[in-house]
Amino acid sequence: MKLTWEPVELKLRHTFTISRSSMDVARNVLVRLEHDGVVGIGEAPPSRYYGQDQESVIAALGKMQDELGHDPFEIEDIVEHLSEKFPGDSAAVAAVDMALHDWVGKKFGAPLWRILGLNPANTPLTSYTIGIDTTEKMIEKVREAPQYPILKVKVGTEHDEEILSAIREETDRTIRVDANAAWQPDEAIERMYALGAFDLEFVEQPVAPGDPEALRRVRESVDIPIIADESSVVPADVPALAGCVDGINIKLSKCGGIRRALKMIHTAKSAGLKVMLGCMIESSIAITAAAHLSPLVDFADLDGNLLIANDVGTGVTVREGKLVLPNGPGLGIEPIHGAGEV
Repeated sequence: MKLTWEPVELKLRHTFTISRSSMDVARNVLVRLEHDGVVGIGEAPPSRYYGQDQESVIAALGKMQDELGHDPFEIEDIVEHLSEKFPGDSAAVAAVDMALHDWVGKKFGAPLWRILGLNPANTPLTSYTIGIDTTEKMIEKVREAPQYPILKVKVGTEHDEEILSAIREETDRTIRVDANAAWQPDEAIERMYALGAFDLEFVEQPVAPGDPEALRRVRESVDIPIIADESSVVPADVPALAGCVDGINIKLSKCGGIRRALKMIHTAKSAGLKVMLGCMIESSIAITAAAHLSPLVDFADLDGNLLIANDVGTGVTVREGKLVLPNGPGLGIEPIHGAGEV
């Protein structure tokens, strides 16, 4: 197997701000895996929060080339080996995992959802994320996205109530909020109690990761469901969250790709937890890879490609909020001319 890669800069339509950081450009890495005349593609969207960036992804991929073995059908063994050998490089592992799944689908001439035995009619609606900004700018962003029936609003500022009040006056669409671990437990209880006036579907990661009991205390004190994100990184994290939250958010770049995401989905469901598929700022390559798993989950936040101005390909689409999976082989990605060699 031959592994090659290419850095890419994805430009956001608006500055994207969450409670801990802002960005205008996502510096990701596109990956190609070639074997037996077939090329599979993947994407690594690194996160500095997890100690990764474009340079670290490229360095890790260079080392992974000699660790792939000789049979791309052995995805389980390859991904587990890479995850163990490169524990701090989950985005790079995820990109290789995506490329392997794309390769297998192309080899068989079937879309990944069919190979996984899933029904594409069962995809959920995706939310559309509204990053932190002034109240006026956030209302503008809401008005720019009338086709999305679910909004995910980033919170963690002193003006959260003002912002959500204005958004709720603007629309009666479903609203989820994401604090990105912005609050201390007592503060989270107070904030969530106040934000409950705005008819929220759930709150994502109200407190810092690493303390499931803090999540449990918040959950037992408020009526709004809680979804763990930063607390839910790899499969081993899931059992400790049972009874502490209502569900988990799975991101391919956090856990190491499709194989490990499947393990998290089944572990969470067996523990009575709801499951959401989320994303970083990604092109349609990584978003589509995750979307192929979406018939298995309860919620989706797969909108990273909708937030950028220079997507590198087309794959999954969104129709009135619903994810529509492609029918092409593998991931079903079609390159956009001039936007990157996918």
